[in-house]
Amino acid sequence: MNSRPSIAFAKFAAPKKGSVFVLAADDGGLGEPAKACDPAKTLDRAFPVADFTGKFASLVEVLAPEGTPLDRLLAIGAGKVSGLDDYAWLKLGGTIAASLRKATEVAVVLDVPGAAIGGKQAASVAAGILLRSYAFDKYKTKKDRDDGQNGKAAEPKKPVKVTIHTADPAAAKKAFADEVAIIDGVLLARDLVNEPANALGPVEFAARAKELEALGVKVEILTEKEMKKLGMGSLLGVAQGSPRGARMAVMQWNGGKAKDSPVAFVGKGVTFDTGGNSMKPASGMEDMKGDMGGAAAVTGLIHALAARKAKANVVGVIGLVENAVDGNAQRPGDIVTSMSGQTIEVLNTDAEGRLVLADALWYCNDRFQPKFMVNLATLTGAVMVALGQHYAGLFSNNDELSDRLTAAGQATQERLWRLPLGAEYDKLIDSKNADMKNIGGRYGGAIIAAQFLQRFVKETPWAHLDIAGTAMGSPPSEINQSWGSGFGVRLLDRLVRDNYEG
Repeated sequence: MNSRPSIAFAKFAAPKKGSVFVLAADDGGLGEPAKACDPAKTLDRAFPVADFTGKFASLVEVLAPEGTPLDRLLAIGAGKVSGLDDYAWLKLGGTIAASLRKATEVAVVLDVPGAAIGGKQAASVAAGILLRSYAFDKYKTKKDRDDGQNGKAAEPKKPVKVTIHTADPAAAKKAFADEVAIIDGVLLARDLVNEPANALGPVEFAARAKELEALGVKVEILTEKEMKKLGMGSLLGVAQGSPRGARMAVMQWNGGKAKDSPVAFVGKGVTFDTGGNSMKPASGMEDMKGDMGGAAAVTGLIHALAARKAKANVVGVIGLVENAVDGNAQRPGDIVTSMSGQTIEVLNTDAEGRLVLADALWYCNDRFQPKFMVNLATLTGAVMVALGQHYAGLFSNNDELSDRLTAAGQATQERLWRLPLGAEYDKLIDSKNADMKNIGGRYGGAIIAAQFLQRFVKETPWAHLDIAGTAMGSPPSEINQSWGSGFGVRLLDRLVRDNYEG
C-alpha cells in the first residue's frame, strides 16, 4: 500500500538534520542524549508555556531556531517508564507516527533520566510507527507523489527514514525482526479486509493464501468439486447464488515437533455478503466487503507465525464464499446437509457465516485432530449491541483456553469478553423439520450463533471469537487508523507464543 517508513537503529548521537523526537519523563526531565540536541533549551522554555509535564503520550513541538541543522524538535511524554507495558510502547510509536507529517528524515531518541529502555521497548516503538503509518491507498492514482513544479513531472515520494537511537541497537534490531513478522501479518489482514469485493472474491483470496508457501507454509486449496465430495453442503449452499466459485484454503505451518498435535484456527471468509434472499438493507451494505475479517485474521496469523519461525505446529482453515442473489440462490426454508451429516434448516440466508464455519470446523477437527480450535468471524451485529466495538465476544467450551485467550487479549489490547453458552440457548435452534435451524429467537443472537457452531466441534477444546465490531470499522486507535484493523493477528500470535511453543 503506501510507502512504509524505513526503520534503523543506532547508538545515541546528536542528530544532524531533520525532525527529532525525544522522550520526557513524568516530571518533564530529558535524558542526556536529548539535551545534546542543539535546540533542546528551546524545549525547556516551551514546557511551562505548554503546561507539559511528561504525561504519557502528551506532546510538545517547537520549530528549531535558525542556525541549527534540525527542522523540528518534539518531546513526547513517557510518563512513568517503569510502569509501561508492551502495548504502551506501541502507542508511543503510534504517537510518533501521527506527528511525522511531511518529514523525510526523523530521529527518535529513546532515553529518560533514571530508566533503562531496552531493545525490546525500542522494537515496540518501531512497530507502533509502522502500524500507525499504514493506509490503504492502493486505488488512489495520485498517491505518494510530490506535485510537479516548473514544468517537471511529479516525483514519487521517498519513504520517511526513521532512526531510533537506543542504548543497545543490536538488541533492538534483533527484537524488531520478530516484531516485523507480526506487523506484516497484521498489515496483510488489513489489506484483505480493505480490498473491494470486485477485486477479492473467493478465488482471489485463496490465491493470496497460496502466496504463504514462500514462507514455508504448506497450502492446499479445495475447490467446489472437492468440497462437494466431502459433503460440505452447508458451506456450498451459501455459495450457490454466486458465479464466483467457493474455495477452502488449508494452511499448515509445521514449526514444532513432528509428533506434536497442531493448534488450529478457522476463519469465516464471506468475501461479500448481500444477505442472499434475506437481503440486507442498502444502507451500509458496502461494508460487507469486510465480512471475511475472520479469514483475513487467520491468514495474517499464519503469515506472522511462519515469518518469525514459530516453534509450533499450526493449522489455518478458511472457508471462502460470496453470498449473492440470483435464481439459484439459497431460499429461506431450504434444508442442507453439512459435512458432519447433521441437517440444517436455513430460515435466514443472512445467517450464512455459521453455515460456512460449520463445515470448516468439522473438516478441521476431523482431519487434523487439533489440541484446540479457535474460530474467528464477523458473525453477528448482536455482539456489538452487547459489547460495543472495543471488545470481541468470546464463547468457549473450555475454561483454560478461554483464560489464555483473555490473557493474550489483555496483553495485546485486542480484548475479549466471555459470554455464556448453555442448554437453554441451545434448544432455541432445534428445528421441527431438520436437526437444527440456523437462527433462534429475537434475543441473544450472538449466543445462539455460538451454540450453533458448538454442534460442530465435538469434545475438542474450542473458542469462538465474534469480531464483528472489532475487525472492520472499529474506533481508530494510536496504532490503527484503517477501516480494516487486522484484529486477531497480534492476539493469537501472543496466545501461541505464551502457551504453545517449544
